[in-house]
Amino acid sequence: MDAKLNGKNLLEVPVSIRNTAKTNKKTFSMEGVGRKAIPYVMIAPAMIISAVFMIYPIIYMVYLSFFKWNMIGDMKYIGLENYLSLLTDSDFIKVLLNTCQFTVGTVAGFIIFGLLLALYLNKNTKINRFLQSVVFTPYVVSLVSIAFIWMWIMDDNLGLLNYVLNFFGIDSVKWLSDPKIAMWSLVLVNIWKGTGYYALIFLSALQSIPSYLYEAAELDRAGRITTFFKITLPMLSPTMFFLVLTGTIASFKVFETINIMTLGGPGNATNTLVYYIYEYGFKYYKIGYASAVGVVLMVIVGLLTLIYFGVLQKKVHYQ
Repeated sequence: MDAKLNGKNLLEVPVSIRNTAKTNKKTFSMEGVGRKAIPYVMIAPAMIISAVFMIYPIIYMVYLSFFKWNMIGDMKYIGLENYLSLLTDSDFIKVLLNTCQFTVGTVAGFIIFGLLLALYLNKNTKINRFLQSVVFTPYVVSLVSIAFIWMWIMDDNLGLLNYVLNFFGIDSVKWLSDPKIAMWSLVLVNIWKGTGYYALIFLSALQSIPSYLYEAAELDRAGRITTFFKITLPMLSPTMFFLVLTGTIASFKVFETINIMTLGGPGNATNTLVYYIYEYGFKYYKIGYASAVGVVLMVIVGLLTLIYFGVLQKKVHYQ
């Protein structure tokens, strides 16, 4: 009898264990699902904000580029007409070339002067620590304020630059009213504002280069120029790659300097893509055409990014 009971108990125990195991398995599976969902819940607010303020406007801009609309009347679908008009619009071609000129000049100035300034400040002295804060100051000042200051400095009649030139017997220069000089004047303003930021980024990269590399070069009796091109410049290439990429994107989106100092003149000589979009969208109320220009700008920036990552990154040396 006891044997039967014992046998019965032995048969019943595994069943209860199996039931308990199933319950625990469901509990653990629910906990696993909850843990996996936590990261998505955490990034959900950022994704929603990005979708509302970034992805949706881009999609809507592409949608508007296929219509003719003045923000008042009904929208009229015209297909690719806005894009075809861009190809035959001499003003758009001029604006595109202006933007490329501004971008090349600005980015080249940022890299050259920023690197030279960083090399000069790469000494741990009191005066250099003071100069680091001084050169960074223009970057944190409002671009609107800087534009007004430089408008006075470059004024044809009362400007400081022409006063200095006249003091040395040199004729005045029409910094902002000469079509051949105006764009380079804006490039100068942009370089003056951003060089301090680029210099500090280069400086932090210079200070992170291992000292044993320079010690090895010194043992090999390598000169300063050889050391710079064989050690310093390759080690700075990741930083330079980052600065060239971000500088190019920022230069293609320039607006405040143009809007305050020249309004795209003289004779459309300083008009750039973003200001061109502003003109057609909010002055001429050609929303479809302005949206088409915005799409072209987005494509250009995207292509430049891909080119930078595909070509320049192959020449980047990481530690």
